Amino acid sequence: MSAEDRSQPERAHLRSMKAYVPGAQPDARAIKLNTNENPFPPSPRVMAALAAINARSLQRYPDPLATAFREAAAELHQVSPEEVVATNGGDELLRLAVTTFVDPGRAIGVASPSYGVYSVLAEIHRARLSVSTLTERWAVPADAAQRWNADGAQMAILTNPHAPSGSLTKPEDLERLAADFKGILLVDEAYADFIDPDLRFDSMALATRLPNVLVLRTLSKGYALAGLRLAYGVGSRPLVEPMLAKTKDSYNVDAVAQALGIVALQDNAYAQTTWDQIRKERIRLAEGLEALGFSVAPSQTNFVLAAIPAASLKSARFLKDELEARGVYVRWFDESRLENRLRISVGTREENSAVLTLISDLMKTP
Repeated sequence: MSAEDRSQPERAHLRSMKAYVPGAQPDARAIKLNTNENPFPPSPRVMAALAAINARSLQRYPDPLATAFREAAAELHQVSPEEVVATNGGDELLRLAVTTFVDPGRAIGVASPSYGVYSVLAEIHRARLSVSTLTERWAVPADAAQRWNADGAQMAILTNPHAPSGSLTKPEDLERLAADFKGILLVDEAYADFIDPDLRFDSMALATRLPNVLVLRTLSKGYALAGLRLAYGVGSRPLVEPMLAKTKDSYNVDAVAQALGIVALQDNAYAQTTWDQIRKERIRLAEGLEALGFSVAPSQTNFVLAAIPAASLKSARFLKDELEARGVYVRWFDESRLENRLRISVGTREENSAVLTLISDLMKTP
């Protein structure tokens, strides 16, 4: 090994790679509205199950297939357990899908802007990106599938509802996109729990009926279990089986996560009460920001994307820094179309009121 190789031991193509930067993790005294966590605690039944974890369940390896958890997820969505794969957070399902379905050197389709981990996973895998730019209203362009097909993409990843805008692609549009696309369409539904129920959104029928649709769901957001790292994918058996049998880690979901995940899904009624509160606060937060002169994109998630009023503040980054200096954390992205916007997670009523008051005060400061 040469001296250069010893000083830079990582693979050559990773040396210039731009890593994903997670949101800041401030101490408990801060108002934390930067990483889209659920502001309400997990189900009391989940906490009781955590207290009941015994030593033996920690001594032994967990069920490698997370069978009981997959059965709980299957029952919730009215699918077969063989159409469900459990993963260590949503990011593991993304990595599994890339590993399982994309040849190195081939393309992965993405919409832009979107979740930064998609491009990182592609770079690690040495897969090219085929980028389809979202419309002014943050919608998937009509020619997205054609662009991905032209670039030879074997898989495309679409966040729905979209992050960071909060926009929603309807199931019929997803079906049309999947029909036009020659590869596998992975629909990342990390925020689907917060969709207005009056819209009757349901993509699970697509996941089991269409051979090229894989849907990602997570317990991080809707079930207030971000610290647990538990998610799952739903798709046809030919998509799920190779991930279950070949490419996932042997014991990828730990015993505690499996046990608590089952209880969380079974206590879906509790989770729904938090979703309802978040939807109400989402409206109030958006209206409060608009009253201050912000332009807020319509959102079906647990966050809002707000363009700052240029006449009142220096820049979105300036406002982010000023809020952070006062113990309020929001998210700013140094990316095209996002430079003058802040993504603000929906907090409790008290947290949302505090951030609106603080922004109003900062706007009055010369």
